[in-house]
This record gives sequence, C-alpha cells and structure tokens, in this order.
Amino acid sequence: MTPRFAAETLPEWLAHLERLHPSSIDMGLQRVAQVRDAMGLTPRFPIITIGGTNGKGSTCAMLSAAFRAAGFKVGTYTSPHLLQFNERICVDLLPASDAAIVAALGAVEVARGDISLTYFEFGTLAAMQHFIDAEVDVAVLEVGLGGRLDAVNVFEPDVAAVVSVDIDHESWLGDNREAIGFEKAGIFRTGKPAFCADANPPASLREYAANIGADLQVIGKDFGFRNETTQWRWWGRNGQKPGLPFPALRGAYQLNNASLVLAILDALHMALPVTINDIKRGLLEVELAGRFQVLPGRPAVVLDVAHNPHAAAAFSQNLLNQGYFQSTHAVFGIMADKNIAGVVNCVKEQIDVWHLVELNMPRAAKAQDLAELILREGAKGKIFLYPNAAAAYLTASKLVGDNDRIAVFGSFHTVADVLTARHKQR
Repeated sequence: MTPRFAAETLPEWLAHLERLHPSSIDMGLQRVAQVRDAMGLTPRFPIITIGGTNGKGSTCAMLSAAFRAAGFKVGTYTSPHLLQFNERICVDLLPASDAAIVAALGAVEVARGDISLTYFEFGTLAAMQHFIDAEVDVAVLEVGLGGRLDAVNVFEPDVAAVVSVDIDHESWLGDNREAIGFEKAGIFRTGKPAFCADANPPASLREYAANIGADLQVIGKDFGFRNETTQWRWWGRNGQKPGLPFPALRGAYQLNNASLVLAILDALHMALPVTINDIKRGLLEVELAGRFQVLPGRPAVVLDVAHNPHAAAAFSQNLLNQGYFQSTHAVFGIMADKNIAGVVNCVKEQIDVWHLVELNMPRAAKAQDLAELILREGAKGKIFLYPNAAAAYLTASKLVGDNDRIAVFGSFHTVADVLTARHKQR
C-alpha cells in the first residue's frame, strides 16, 4: 500500500502529524487498535505500563535504569519531550535516531489507511514498531493521559502501576479523585500484578481492580519503604532489601517512586531477574531532566515540570529542603486550563520575585493574567512580565547573585525553553 504522506526528515513528519488530526486529544482505543492490528504489532516481550497524575516519568526512568544495569535491552516510551521528539522513544536509555523514527512513522502511515490518528497515537504505535524492530527484552510504557482510553492501553501489560492519583486534566478525566482513579485503573489486567503507589487510593481504583480480578498491591500495605537516614530499606511480599542508596533523582518523594520500582521488579523477577547490585546501580545512575533538576554552578538553578497542585506541593517542599538562599526568583509559565491558583498557593511562600512567561502556545496562560492571579492569591515579591521564557530566564540570571536561586517551573514548555536558552548561551 502506498502511504498518503512520505518524507525523509523527522521535522517534516512531526509537522505532518500536528496537522493530521483536528484535535490533539481524541480518547478511545478502537482506531489505535485497528492500526495496531494492521501493522501486526504483537510484542513478544514483557510490557510494563505506568500511569498516574505525577511520578510516571521518574518511575519509568528508574525502572529502565535498573533493567539496563541488569543487562536487559529495554525500550522506554515517555511523553512529553523536553527538547527533541526522539527523547520519547529510547532503547537502552538512548533516544532513537531520526532515521529509525521516520521508518516507524512510515509503517504507521502505510497501515492506517483512512483511519485518523492523533500525534500521540501515531507516536505510540511508532514506538512499539521500533521496540519490536530493535528486539528489546522489555518495554516500559508511560501513559499519556488517564489510562483506560489512552493509546498505550492497546498493548497488553504484564504489570501495570498507578503512581499517584490527584486532580489534573479535569475536562478529560473528571474533577474528583474517584473519577480520575477509575480512569487510571483502566490499565490493570485480570490476573496480572497491579500496583498503586498512592497510600490512599480512591475506592474506584480498588473496586476496578477487584471487579476484573487484578492482583492489586498498595504501598504501605503490600509493599513499602523505611528511610534509615543514610540509606533505605524496601519491603514487600517476598521479603526485604536493606542497604539501598537514595535515588540520584532529587526529592524525598522519589523514595515512594523507587519503592514502586522495586515492587515491580520483584513481581517480574522470574522473567526478568534483576540483582540487588543492579538495583543499586540503577538508583545511582538514573537521570531524568526537569524533575527537580539542579543545574551545576552558581547561582543555583532548579528546573521542575510541576504543573498541578500535587506536583507543586512536592516542588515547594524540595525548595524548602534545599537550604537557605537570599532570594528565589521564579520563572513561571503554565497552561491556562491548569489549576493555576492551586499551583501558586503551593509555592508562593518560597518565591521572592516572579518572572512571568507567556508561552508560545494557544493553551498558554497570558503573563498579565498570571500577574493578576498571583496578586489575588497574596503572593509576595516583585512581578515582571515577559513574552517568552528565554527572555525571563536571561533577565533573572542578570538580577540574581551567587547566593540566590532561580526556580523554573509550571510546564514542560517552560523548562524546555529555558534549557534551550542556556544552550544558546554557551
């Protein structure tokens, strides 16, 4: 079959995908499943599906690092990306080449015929095509939105996990934890291990798992961790693992995510044996940009993609735990459909100066609207407005001293734009 579209470069393909579907989100599995079957995508390797409001990326990163340390060839599919689309599709922790992604996207285009796919759905099918072509030993898939109707859910997981359940994407998932918990539980499977790293999961999540006969394990009840000051201990159904190093990813909440990772590894130990030394190495070597990422040098620059109150609360606590700084300058840009007041209220006590960003996206909040909201919420400090994140960061970096701090947060796009600006400075 001849594809309707063909191009040699990845930028051309991505521009095509952005134009292809009238909506960036079109939840449902029927169309994706039809194209999956037309492509003959039948993975022969274990699949781990990770959902949740926050913590998905960190969990995927630690899982993949542990599998790689154990010598397994691991495919990792995550979203969104920070700087390059290639970051979404990794084999052995390395982004796929442009040529490999172009080939996989071409295979999707040939198979889809008249079926319309969104940007994310196209990427999901291309990722699985690439993993099959690369003959990976295991695939780690991050849910894009929700779970039950998300494109990754057309692939049957051997293990599924929900990291956290909180309010986000209300227009798609519901405006309460029970509705959201039901959507996220949709990645669980009958008779398969299902994990939840939220210590107080919604009843809807528990009921969904019980109704389909999934083997649900909840943190604090079926597995968990103990912080022992200089190291930590994991416990689960099959015993304990003491003397573990703290994850290289910063933030106290990462122990929660790491505990989930060990529970998943324990459930798969027969098919994918990972030793305690592999686990330690994975925890120490894991990397993930934009999750309380502290850049080297002075003044301190912290990057975090926190874009909802749950993530902002963790971000605020991490800022507090960082120690004393004379002042903290925020570079803040966020989407208008987010709970902006909730985010601001979580972090406002840590911020002395606000550099407000107008992201170059239709969904983005206007800088002036952010300023008015911040004033209404009683935040302290001066407020400056900018047409983009690069200008905000460059100005903030000129105003701060060595004992000050710049905190960049609010959106993947805010963090990405600042990283790009820093690269151009070199």
